[in-house]
Amino acid sequence: MTRTTTTPAKSAARTVLVSGASVAGPALALWLHRYGFAPTVVEKAPELRTGGYKVDIRGTAIEVCRRMGILDEIRAHSTDMRGGSYVDDAGRTIGELPADIFGGRVEGDDEIMRGELARILYDRTREDVEYVFGDSIAALAEDADGVTVTFESGTVRRFDLVVGADGLHSNTRKLAFGPEERYKRHLGAYISIFTAPNHLGLDRWETYHALPQKLLCVYSSAGETEAKNLFIFSAPQDVPYDLRNVADQKRLLADRFAGDGWEVPRLLGHAAEADDFYLDSMSLVEMDSWSKGRVVLLGDAAHCASPASGQGTGLALTGAYVLAGELARAAGDHTVAFARYEEHMRPGVTQNQKMAEGFLKEMTVDKKWKIALRMLMVRTLPKTPWKNLVAKKIRDDIQSAANAVPLAEYGTGAARPTVAA
Repeated sequence: MTRTTTTPAKSAARTVLVSGASVAGPALALWLHRYGFAPTVVEKAPELRTGGYKVDIRGTAIEVCRRMGILDEIRAHSTDMRGGSYVDDAGRTIGELPADIFGGRVEGDDEIMRGELARILYDRTREDVEYVFGDSIAALAEDADGVTVTFESGTVRRFDLVVGADGLHSNTRKLAFGPEERYKRHLGAYISIFTAPNHLGLDRWETYHALPQKLLCVYSSAGETEAKNLFIFSAPQDVPYDLRNVADQKRLLADRFAGDGWEVPRLLGHAAEADDFYLDSMSLVEMDSWSKGRVVLLGDAAHCASPASGQGTGLALTGAYVLAGELARAAGDHTVAFARYEEHMRPGVTQNQKMAEGFLKEMTVDKKWKIALRMLMVRTLPKTPWKNLVAKKIRDDIQSAANAVPLAEYGTGAARPTVAA
């Protein structure tokens, strides 16, 4: 087990265990520390995970990042994507669209690689927050005064509160709320992403290739010498595979795209060699309550909207801000804080989850003629007089979802509100 430990601030009056060191967990830890709590972040991986795809930060999350003090650094590491194109089986360009239409972005929106955002959050918190890598929660035993946590390593510790920020397959959720099957709803598709050589020579550009019930995207962002390869494929039912067996997942992807043209064989060859290979279902997490006693869930663990929403990171950052703010406002009364946190977040989460279902249907078109119609639209849209109206409609829909959670006012945390002992 690799362990990175720093001493929490002496003024902290509450101990909070946060499971998960991706985005939601470190973001919450940053705010908790500012409000005088003593957070500990435990992460099953032996070190910080820096892989993943590009993520959007829009709407409310922009101001949250500004208040965290990380917005300038995020913008310094922007993907700076210029646009994208669709290609046919022979690799010929069918049509191109600029980034504002492709991504539905407005001025002020940001996009960054998930791993880079994780690094920024970790660097901002590592001196003030206790991080424990290479370990995870094995058991939770709650009583009137706190939670006794037994870790996989055998360590036993006491905390006032426990937060599950450990993603779609949350171990904390399973321990506190029951099996994953009760809460995860499969949307009918899978997503895979991995890093590979940039053999297409892309420069801040996305190249898409659509097949019936499948979509591929290869892109390279600013400052990257390699490319990200993204595969999406339809699967009406959950496909049985081992979440921890990467070789099994690579075989699944190869089987699903066997015989397909364009660059698929070459990309699958890269997948076989990739050391950051990722594959998972596109699913929602739907729960009647995100808290139980002294345990509360955050981000994808509570309300995964799937990558199809493009809002998972924004919801995680905003949720961390709200949860910490409500705990400070309630002077550490978790019963009050957890209820207020959920009341504030839930309407926006519901809107984003509904949007994800609609977007996913557009990603995996099932008929060749539907793909041909879409390619015609991509080819002709830039030449039409109504292209700006189409772009505005796309942006308005996405911005509505990005601002669906209203910005709460808790202060910056610099004054460290009094937290009850």
